[in-house]
Amino acid sequence: MRTLIANGTVVNAGGSAEADVLVDGETIALVGHDLAAAGVTADRTIDATGKYVIPGAIDAHTHFDMPFGGTMSKDTFETGTRAAAFGGTTTIIDFAIQPKGGSLRDGIDAWHAKAEGQCAIDYGFHMIVSDVRDDVLAEMDGVVAEGIPEFKLFTAYPGVFYSDDGSIFRAMQRSVDNGGLIMMHAENGIAIDVVANQNAESGHTEPYYHGVSRYPIFEGEAANRVIRLAEAANAAVYIVHLSSRDALDAVREARDRGTPAYAETCPQYLFLSLDDMGNGFEGAKFVCSPPLRPKDHQAALWQGLQSDDLQVVATDHCPFDFHGQKDLGRADFRRIPNGLPAVEDRLDLLHDGGVVGGRLSRERWVEVCSTAPARLFGLAGRKGVVAPGADADLVVYDPARRHVISAATHHMAVDYSCYEGRAVQGGSDVVLSRGTVIVEDGQYCGPKGHGRFLRRQPTGEALRRGAV
Repeated sequence: MRTLIANGTVVNAGGSAEADVLVDGETIALVGHDLAAAGVTADRTIDATGKYVIPGAIDAHTHFDMPFGGTMSKDTFETGTRAAAFGGTTTIIDFAIQPKGGSLRDGIDAWHAKAEGQCAIDYGFHMIVSDVRDDVLAEMDGVVAEGIPEFKLFTAYPGVFYSDDGSIFRAMQRSVDNGGLIMMHAENGIAIDVVANQNAESGHTEPYYHGVSRYPIFEGEAANRVIRLAEAANAAVYIVHLSSRDALDAVREARDRGTPAYAETCPQYLFLSLDDMGNGFEGAKFVCSPPLRPKDHQAALWQGLQSDDLQVVATDHCPFDFHGQKDLGRADFRRIPNGLPAVEDRLDLLHDGGVVGGRLSRERWVEVCSTAPARLFGLAGRKGVVAPGADADLVVYDPARRHVISAATHHMAVDYSCYEGRAVQGGSDVVLSRGTVIVEDGQYCGPKGHGRFLRRQPTGEALRRGAV
């Protein structure tokens, strides 16, 4: 099957140009001007006049079908990846979880079983390490070799995922040896639990107190600490879901002194704030960790994206229904399942608030949503770029289309939207995954289980040397 996408503006991280794109099978064959006039033939032509042609977005942080707080995140790999496709995302990287006391292999096998044959788009895994032991450290080498080269550890959630400094440092040392990359959830979970318990004991049990218990300084301290541990181990480090000015300062200062420290933020930290958590139990809809911050943190995060101190915008998509899941914590904010739905909305929110809002160029928009995650997570040249030889993961994107975000129309399997009623400019008209049209005319038209598992190359050594 040969598909010609004609008359569009191809937008890559490195620049934009009026060009046609020829897809042959699963890959991009040609990018050039007026290919039909040059004699190029195709089985189908898609007219992209007035539209952008961009590389499919990559969401490097999702949690589908994940157990948390006595329940499961609402989106499965089938529903979540289909929703992602509607939003112009053609690759996700989810997190396989090592069971406490078990092996990394146990977690990988469980996540393959959840995802295989279910995904609408291509997918990979990072590895959550919940129990650092000698045998687990040794096991990391084989996990890297099978295309899962990142390991997420936590300074948060004592008794669940928390790792002490020694465990984190040992994992970082091992990553230097095997070329992997350590990802960190950086909040001081032990101090947070003290404040959260004090608030609850004082009768402050509403969702708002989830946010105020997790001080920004606790995130800044933990980010600085894990960066310093990485420096001691001579390792690169990647901070996930960075939410605060305090943590961004730690990353910026590290990068200014030459440390290979990298970080992502999420739409919720750019567009939502602590104020959203203050409407009684309605605030449970906005409970995530790290929490939403006061509005004055938003400008700093946008600046971090502009300066490349933040390289990626991912979602940390981990949805729970308001009715039947979030309300497990109606009497105590500490019992509210942590997580928000966003996998369908990220690209449009960033276009509207970033490009239309004058904060990001359209090239930088593509970079933070697609090209940078491809580069950082072992998919460079294959994903995240409109160029000959790359996978034909492409989005015909209408930068002028306006629509309103709502739970009534979204495709995520969750009963509310964090952005209910928000009007945005920009939307995906046609979405191709490896050359197959999977979304068109507002309908999903791809085959079930189209997505393939991505064995990814380790980038830790290159990141450590500043070569990525």
